[in-house]
Amino acid sequence: MTASRRSIGAVFFFGVAGVLAMYFTFAAVQGAFGLFNRIQIEAEILDLRDQRDALKIELADLENRTRRLSDAYLDLDLLDERARAVLGLARPDEIIIR
Repeated sequence: MTASRRSIGAVFFFGVAGVLAMYFTFAAVQGAFGLFNRIQIEAEILDLRDQRDALKIELADLENRTRRLSDAYLDLDLLDERARAVLGLARPDEIIIR
């Protein structure tokens, strides 16, 4: 083999190696499991944790109201409030302003 054949083989080898290196670098940054996608997933995780915490607070409030309206522990003020809101009830001595 001549020197020009060896240099063409080396150029081909390094060209293929360079293309593969660029492909894997691009895949590491932009791919399905790349850095940008990971940052996006971590931001989504934070949003979902915030939603979860808000739902936990709402659930605790609903459990508290349910307990206060149960047969074992009846909160008459809450019962009165709910009856007024749902049924539109009012006492005869009250003035309703809308």
